[in-house]
Amino acid sequence: MSDKKVSRPCHRCKSTSASAPTDTSKIHYEKFWLYRHCSSVQQRDQQAQKAGQLFSGLLAMNVVFLGSAFISSMIFNKVAITLADVWILLSILKVLCLFWIIYYLLGTSRQPHAVLYRDSHAGAIWIRGSVLLFGSCSILLNVFQIGYSTILIHCKSRVEIVFPSIGILFICTQAYFLWHHSKDCIQVQHNFTRCGLMVTIATNLLLWLLAVTNDTLHVEIESQLREVERRFAGKAPSSHPHWCNETTLCTCPNMTICKVFQKGYILLYPFNTEYCLVCCSVLYVMWKNVGRRISHHHIPHTKPKFKLQGVVFGPLLGTSAVIIGACVFMMYQIQATSLVPSRQVFVIYYSYYIVLLPLMSVCAVIGTIIHALEKKELDTLKNPTRSLDVVLLMGAALGQIGMSYFSIVALVATDPRELLNSLALSYSVLLIFQNITQNVFVIDGLHRRRVTLPGKEEDTKEEQNREAYSQRRVSVLELGQEIRKASLSYIHTYSHLSWKRRVLREISFFLVLCNIILWVMPTFGAHPIFENGMERSFYGYSTWFVIVNFGLPLGVFYRMHSVGGLLEVYVTA
Repeated sequence: MSDKKVSRPCHRCKSTSASAPTDTSKIHYEKFWLYRHCSSVQQRDQQAQKAGQLFSGLLAMNVVFLGSAFISSMIFNKVAITLADVWILLSILKVLCLFWIIYYLLGTSRQPHAVLYRDSHAGAIWIRGSVLLFGSCSILLNVFQIGYSTILIHCKSRVEIVFPSIGILFICTQAYFLWHHSKDCIQVQHNFTRCGLMVTIATNLLLWLLAVTNDTLHVEIESQLREVERRFAGKAPSSHPHWCNETTLCTCPNMTICKVFQKGYILLYPFNTEYCLVCCSVLYVMWKNVGRRISHHHIPHTKPKFKLQGVVFGPLLGTSAVIIGACVFMMYQIQATSLVPSRQVFVIYYSYYIVLLPLMSVCAVIGTIIHALEKKELDTLKNPTRSLDVVLLMGAALGQIGMSYFSIVALVATDPRELLNSLALSYSVLLIFQNITQNVFVIDGLHRRRVTLPGKEEDTKEEQNREAYSQRRVSVLELGQEIRKASLSYIHTYSHLSWKRRVLREISFFLVLCNIILWVMPTFGAHPIFENGMERSFYGYSTWFVIVNFGLPLGVFYRMHSVGGLLEVYVTA
């Protein structure tokens, strides 16, 4: 009876809607069964999504707390909880993650209607490439660790061979999974997929935490390398007794092979922490995209392309900074890795940064002012990838900022008027300012809508002409004419850009090249903040080791992530 009563006013309203439109205001649509059913389905779907995210988040939190308790117990009580116990726990987590990834690849993703949408903003080529790069270096790191432990099998545990072997399999499988499925918005098995992603994120976080806090193998390798170098120098080994007490019982029979493994391990050590951080960021975006439905107006019809047009001074200045930085880096690597590092190489290294960092800060401030002067609309659409980019930029910057503040306290407390200390102090202060100004510029640029470049129609016609032209044979004279046309088109595009967008593109490209060289130098072994000995003598070896291994990977990740953000700002300018 209730359904009939509801349906009668509906028919009456239909018949009288043309003559008396005001009567439609008396219809109460919430009484319709279809409306109530659809709204309840939507509410249940939203509640189920929030409940799934909450449960998977709590699961990851418990896994992280359990692993952190193991690692902390190993640090403070090495008798009850050993490093082997931590490795066994992490190996179990890796095996569970491997089973879930294989199930996702072979089962979940192949179900009908499993991947109806793909997030075009997620899994950019530069971040997937960094997963492959850091993953390859992490595999080499594990190979060196296996080789080192195999040579010393008489005094090493078999767990030290099994753990990196499982790590190689885990890295390969996870890298393949992230390369092919980082854009997926999975529509089936929501809760199981969320839990699998969160356990994988927790495992990577624990691997990063272990790499940051565990300095046992690092100290052992450092002590043996110092001992070998002092033997070659003809000096007594007693000057470093705190490093050589335990390692004399476990020495390499073949020093040449051991030295290769040791040097390789020390060089590749930061890449493993980088790999864990990058994987966590990609997996988090996948977790946010589980069950997400992307509407058609969120899907870009044309992807913005990177074109080297409208920039002249940015590439020139940036290339100069890269070349000079490469020369400084090579000088540093040659001299700073010797037994007695030269004081001059630290002065050159810090001087390069002291010149470059203020220039980058000034460019970022100018770019932020131009953003404020522009009348460009803000992009307010929901975008999990962009939101994560902002969080990662702010979070990763804390690594360098934190190390800089620790360094400032140590330098001010010792002797800030000494030349090397004053250079290091200036470097730390300028690094903090540069991180803040660049973050403001990049985050402001990421929230700006993309505008159509002037001359875009001419570029499209030129591309069509090039495609048609490539299908026929050309002579040297015709090739020269095409080069002349391309040059004129470049000058035309550059001259028709507004001065604001021209400056933004110059600044963005310059900062991209600067961040690349600032990423390369610490990634491949230039760590003066650890090797100059000032902060290490102030805080102690173990404490400063934890601080550096916490801040250095975040700093490298920040430079790499800044390159992607600055390229986005360059394209949208």
